Parts: sequence; structure tokens; C-alpha cells
Amino acid sequence: MATMQDVATRAGVSIATVSFVVNGTKNVSPSTRDRVTSAMAELGFRNNVVARALASRRTRIMALLFPSVEHRMGPTATSFFTSAAGRASDLGYHLVLWPSEANGEDVDDLISGGLIDGVIVMEIKMEDHRINLLLERGVPFTAIGRTRHPEALSYVDIDFETTIEDSLDYLQSLGHERVGLVTEDMEGSPMAGYAPHIRTESTFLGSAERRGMHAIVVHCGESTAGGNAAAHDLIAADPEVTAVLIMKDDSTFGLMRGLAEQGLNVPGDVSVMSIASSTAAGALHEPPLTTMDSPGRQLGRIAAESLVNQLDGPAAEPLHLLLPCTLHVAGSTAVARPRPRRR
Repeated sequence: MATMQDVATRAGVSIATVSFVVNGTKNVSPSTRDRVTSAMAELGFRNNVVARALASRRTRIMALLFPSVEHRMGPTATSFFTSAAGRASDLGYHLVLWPSEANGEDVDDLISGGLIDGVIVMEIKMEDHRINLLLERGVPFTAIGRTRHPEALSYVDIDFETTIEDSLDYLQSLGHERVGLVTEDMEGSPMAGYAPHIRTESTFLGSAERRGMHAIVVHCGESTAGGNAAAHDLIAADPEVTAVLIMKDDSTFGLMRGLAEQGLNVPGDVSVMSIASSTAAGALHEPPLTTMDSPGRQLGRIAAESLVNQLDGPAAEPLHLLLPCTLHVAGSTAVARPRPRRR
């Protein structure tokens, strides 16, 4: 097994320099860091995390709290995690996924045992007990998402408000004035009060009213069956709707099928857009979906950097960063065509 001395010899640097790179305890020049990391890769060097923790009283491990039991990790959430994990590794940290209860009752087990140096919190609710607990315990953390009053938090988040405004701008430019929004039904579940849905629905209804558009919100159940039922609920509530925004990737197939079952063509009769999604996910459908692509990879990377800055750098003001989704136009949206009123 390769040692630090072996890496130092291969890279042409001192053991101290290798230690600085491995432990992130001192800045070194990019060229030197590249030589050391290349030597580590060539020699198959693996640092002993336990020994490092004992020496520094830090584990250099960060946890990502995700309520995976109550809220499934879809493609958007996965992009946050993989990007954050990659950036944490670049900065000399390990990021581990810690499935947690949405009520935060098991978070004490994580932070009281000295297992981690800091936390990234995902799937935030408007009133989130996990956030309150981390603040009370003084644990360094960054949130991917916002509570109702996030002023004191370090957070990055999708700008759902701008995303909805941009979506309605686009649909209105195509002549759509009767629009539906489909989101997951979380009432009565541990994820009730899920902040992205509340912000999205509130902005959607308020913006549509200001624009003079007719708007309706439908909540759907899980997966394809939930999307199918939502399509029937939507048309029953507004038979003349001409466009639908859906914020639930795993139910989009069902939504499209449910519209087809009612004799409605996409996009001829009803345009469909998927928000907080991705071009890749949209391409799986026929026709390919117009999407508002999530900035998940950027936000995951920045969240990891923010937490490392808290752990390694001097005290700084909380990070507040919002990035909107970006529009990718595909085959599921078209100019609105009025339909005869159903009897």
C-alpha cells in the first residue's frame, strides 16, 4: 500500500506538502496540488480517514440530510447530491447521504456523535425542525432550499418564483390563457409544508391572476397512476384548459396518457411543460417535453463550497443564492388552439 512518502517522492514534494493537500490544512499552488493528486492516483494512495480524524479532531466528513423514506430521490434531487459530493471530494471532504426523518427526530444521532463536521440539508419545508435543531446545536450547515424565514440561513435554492413567471411568459406568448399546474399531493404526509410546492403554487396563482389568466392547481398521487388521475381531474375541473405545468417527473407519463385517454392531443389540444426537470428527462417522452431545466448541478456544487468555507475559512455572511430554471423548448408545447366547450 502506497504511503505519503511514496506520494511525496513521486510528486517531487515534501511529505508536509502531501499532508497539506490530503488534509486541506493549508493552501498550495494549483500546479503542486495537481502533481500530488496525480501521484496519488498513479500509486493508488488512499488516505486513512480514521487516522486523519484522530490527528485533527475533525472527520472531514459532511452529511447530506435527505428525507428519502417520505420523499423519493428523483433525478433533480440526485443531481444536487452527485454534484455536491463531487465538489466536496475536490475540496478534501467526503459527503455521505444520511436518510433522515422529515421531522428531524433522528438528526441528534448524527450530530451528537462527532461523526461529521457539517451538514447539507435538502427537501426543506417552510417550517423545518431539522433547520431549527442545527441552529440550536451550532452545527455548520448549508440548506438547499428555504424556510419561511431564511434570512439567517446559508442557502442555495431554485428560484421557483422567477421560474414560474418565465414559464407563464412563454405560455402566454403562445396564446395560452387557461393553464393548469400539477404538483404532488403531500397533505397528511411528513412532507406537508414542502417549501418548493408552496412557493410554486402561490406564485402560479398570483401571477396568473395578475395576467388575467384562468388558472387551476391539481394535486396528484404517486407515479404514473397519480399523473393519469391528475389529467382526468384537470379536464374535469376545466375542460377548456390549453396548457399544463407539471412539477413531478415520475408522474408525467401518466399525465400524458391521461390526456390521450380523453381524446386530447399534445401539443395540438394541450401543451405540457415539466418544471424543475431536465432536457434529458423530457427527451424520454413522445413528443419530447418542453422543460424548465433545474440548476441542480450548479446549486449542489455551490452548497458544498459554502459549507467548506464555513468549516475552513473565517466567519462570513450567510450565503443567499437563487438560480431560476432555464427554458428548453421541445415538441410538447405549441400555439394555443381554442377547443369547443364540452357538453
